Amino acid sequence: MTDTPRLSLPVIEAAQAQKHVTHNEALALLDCLTQLAVESRSLAAPPASPAEGGCYIPAASATGAWSGWDNQLALFSGGGWLRLAPVPGLKAWVRDERLTLTYEDGVWRDGIALTANGGRVTLRAKEEEVTLTGAYVETTDAAFIPNRAIVLGVASRTTLAITGAASYGVGTVSNSTQFGDLLGVALGSTNIGVIGPSGVYADTRVRVTANGGSFTAGKVRLVVYFIEMSAPGA
Repeated sequence: MTDTPRLSLPVIEAAQAQKHVTHNEALALLDCLTQLAVESRSLAAPPASPAEGGCYIPAASATGAWSGWDNQLALFSGGGWLRLAPVPGLKAWVRDERLTLTYEDGVWRDGIALTANGGRVTLRAKEEEVTLTGAYVETTDAAFIPNRAIVLGVASRTTLAITGAASYGVGTVSNSTQFGDLLGVALGSTNIGVIGPSGVYADTRVRVTANGGSFTAGKVRLVVYFIEMSAPGA
């Protein structure tokens, strides 16, 4: 046997010369695959200055040293790129997206429950900081709460002391206090606006509304927590 059956780690043969080479290669692969964390899955070409030990999931139509490596693992080790074949059930933390993927059926997918034909349930969180001015301010992301999401709540933190208003509410255009009202204007004030799971049927902005006057300064950081589901593939 020259490789282990699951992760294809090289093993030392009986009476092998330069055993340290095989041993060190196996350690490098284990260092990558144990608690796997990849930098990104959005790049189709290798980065110009990769860090030693940096790992990526090459995007579709990968080029250069990654050509033909779509959806595989690209590890920069010893000054060059190594292709690693992911095994079913392997999980990877994607640093630039802050989410966990699972490799199954030949693809990487995020979700807390997956089906063989693309069905999934995903728990998500999105964050945006808004600068306050006027009677109200909405998130710049028009799909801050996406269409067909099941919303669990919106949390808020005052990141810059608010002036011009005595308090504020967090909600949507149809319900300006859905996620909390009379919230604190002092720096560091927080609220966790938990609601019963609520379906949303159109892309929706979150709105911060002034109470007792209009905003003249201040910032609020918002995080929405929601569940998304997908239809199965053909």
